[in-house]
Amino acid sequence: MNTLIENIGLNADLLIYLAIDITVAIILLGFMKFISGISAQVKANDELAKEDNFAFGISVAGSVAALGIVMTGAITGENANSYLMEIIGMFSYGLFGLILIKVGRIVHDRLALNEIDKTEQIKAKNVTVGIVDAASTIATAIVIRAVLIWVHGIDIGTFVAIIAGFVVSQAMLILVTRIKEKQYARNNQGDSLQEAFANGQVALAIRYAGQVISTALAVTAASYFMVYSPDTIVTTLFAWLIFSIVMTLLVALLTTIAKKLILWGINLVEEVDQQHNIGVASVEMAISISIALILTALMA
Repeated sequence: MNTLIENIGLNADLLIYLAIDITVAIILLGFMKFISGISAQVKANDELAKEDNFAFGISVAGSVAALGIVMTGAITGENANSYLMEIIGMFSYGLFGLILIKVGRIVHDRLALNEIDKTEQIKAKNVTVGIVDAASTIATAIVIRAVLIWVHGIDIGTFVAIIAGFVVSQAMLILVTRIKEKQYARNNQGDSLQEAFANGQVALAIRYAGQVISTALAVTAASYFMVYSPDTIVTTLFAWLIFSIVMTLLVALLTTIAKKLILWGINLVEEVDQQHNIGVASVEMAISISIALILTALMA
C-alpha cells in the first residue's frame, strides 16, 4: 500500500493530466451526440429512446466512437508544457476532429454513396445504412488519429497537415467504394451496391465496414515512414497518398488470399451477396481488419 501511495504521489501530474483529458473527452463526446441529432434534423434522445431507431443509434455510436479514436491522437499527457496547454490542445484537436468527422460524412454522402440519401435512410430506420455510415465515420477517424500523432505542436502547419491527411483518407475511401461497386455489379449481373444498401442488405454493409476500416488502417501505415516537417509538407503528403494506394492494394491482395484460405469451400458471392449471410459477412469483416492490423503492426 505504501508503495502504491508513493507511486501515486510521484505521478500526481499524470493524474491531473488524466482528469483534464477525461473531462474534455466526456464534454466533446456528449457534444457529438447533440450534433448528430442536429445534422439528422431530429432530437437525439427521442430518436434513440422513443422511436427506437436502431439505425440512428448505430450511426451515433459510430460518430461517438470516431471522436473517441480522434481524441486518443490529441492526448499528449505529460508531454504538454502545462495543464493549460493540455486543455487547449485537447479542445482544439478534439473540436477540429469533430468538424472533420462531420465533413467526412458529408463527403461520403455526396461523393462515395451519392445515389442514396443516407440521412433519410437512417431516419427511415434502415440499419444497413446506419452500419455503412458508422463504418465510414470510424475509418475517417482512424486516419485523422494517425495524422494527429504524426504532427507535433499547435500551429497553422499542423492543422494544414491534418486537413491534407483528411483529404487523402476521403480520396482512398471513395476509391475503395467505387472499386467495390464495380466488383459487386460484376458478380451480380450489373446490380447496384448502393441500391442494395438502400434495400437493407445488412450482410453487405458488414462486409463493406471491414473493407473501409481496413483501408483506413492501410492508409495510416504511411505515418511510420514519413517524417513530419512543415517545410516539406506538400511533398510528404503526396508521398503519403502514393504509399497509401500501394498499401491499400497490398491489404486487398492479402485479404483476398486469406479469405480464400480461411473460408475455403464457401461461395462468398452466393452467401453474402445473394443469401445475405450475416455470419459469413462478419467473418469477412474480421479477416479484412485483422490483415490490415497485422500488416500495419509489422510496418511499425
